[in-house]
Amino acid sequence: MEKDIVNIGKSVVIKGELNGSEDLTIEGHVEGTIQLRDHVLTIGPNGRIKAQVFAKSVIVLGEVHGNVTASDKVDIRDNGSVEGDLIAPRIAIAEGAHFKGSIDMQRKGAPQAQPKAAAQPQAAAQPQQAPAQPGTPQRVGV
Repeated sequence: MEKDIVNIGKSVVIKGELNGSEDLTIEGHVEGTIQLRDHVLTIGPNGRIKAQVFAKSVIVLGEVHGNVTASDKVDIRDNGSVEGDLIAPRIAIAEGAHFKGSIDMQRKGAPQAQPKAAAQPQAAAQPQQAPAQPGTPQRVGV
């Protein structure tokens, strides 16, 4: 099965919204929004992006200014540069890459599981702390 891959050459400039249902390699300039929700976006070494990016996987070899959201992985390679926030379950930043922003690696479904897990240890810890009087040593883990 052959996979479609589209290339945007380094002399191409796009301003606006870019949507697709194929893997895409950008060597040119794009400003606006890029949406490839089920596909791989590669920003080539000559690629210059000023956009919000939404893709399955994003590979950065060029420059990205804007937030990047990936459902699978964000990979910033050796000379790649990202200035913006990254949201993905897996993130790789190579030595020599540039990154300025925040990283959110929260998996799908994690927000519901976290509050329950955080509430249980607190509830269990409170009864142990209540009987202790100020200045009295308390033994933990016995």
